[in-house]
Amino acid sequence: MSILNYLVSDQQPGIEDAPWVTLIHGLFGSLDNLTMLRRHLQEKFRVLSIDLPDHGKSAHTEQFSFEEYAERIIATLEHVGINRCHLVGHSLGGKISMQIAMQHPDVLDKLVVADIAPVNYTPRHDNVFKGLRNVDLDALQSRQHANEMLSVYVREPGTRQFLLKSLYQEEGKWQWRFNLSTLEKDYSKLIGAIDDNPPFSGDVLFIKGQHSDYITAEHREEIAKRFPRSKAKIIQGTGHWLHAEKPQVFNRIVDDFLSN
Repeated sequence: MSILNYLVSDQQPGIEDAPWVTLIHGLFGSLDNLTMLRRHLQEKFRVLSIDLPDHGKSAHTEQFSFEEYAERIIATLEHVGINRCHLVGHSLGGKISMQIAMQHPDVLDKLVVADIAPVNYTPRHDNVFKGLRNVDLDALQSRQHANEMLSVYVREPGTRQFLLKSLYQEEGKWQWRFNLSTLEKDYSKLIGAIDDNPPFSGDVLFIKGQHSDYITAEHREEIAKRFPRSKAKIIQGTGHWLHAEKPQVFNRIVDDFLSN
């Protein structure tokens, strides 16, 4: 099984035996997305940042699977020499983290899930896929040109800038780092629910953005069924990108939970 692309945080003096924290980004992202959290946590933890399969510089796959993604992360942990760690996952990364908790509870200490629930969602990325398909990579002249093509379907400038972080040029050819074909083909799978058997008995913190609808009151029962020792925090004035909108607040909440 191929090892995922990863980054080990800079070694800080005196924390050679500190607990490990593994950070997992969301859909269309990369390990850079949680850089601010990594820099905060590396003062007292050893931190591993991972590019999910089909994202960043990790290998592409033929099909999406929560179970397969989880196994590739476990293989990467073993490769680095990590036997146990805390997990922090945002959005799709949160779902993958929950899947790891179900499949490999012995690997986990604490779990932090940022703005996602273990439930089935209705499609909400149709315009993103249309926008990405509207970017003609063969005819592309510049990043600004790509931005203009994206904007036909993706109206939010912040979303376009996020997606464009994964656009790169190699030997004169433009490419996306994420595996657009697999993510689009198997989109119905990645918005699906996480298995609820058996429940994870460890400590779990769900962090919700106040204005986000990714976690709602209707999800409480499904969360409690799978994570009976979970609790929740809400970050006021934030949406789904809570870690980027209020990084100091987000970092402090994660740090306090993992440290106590």
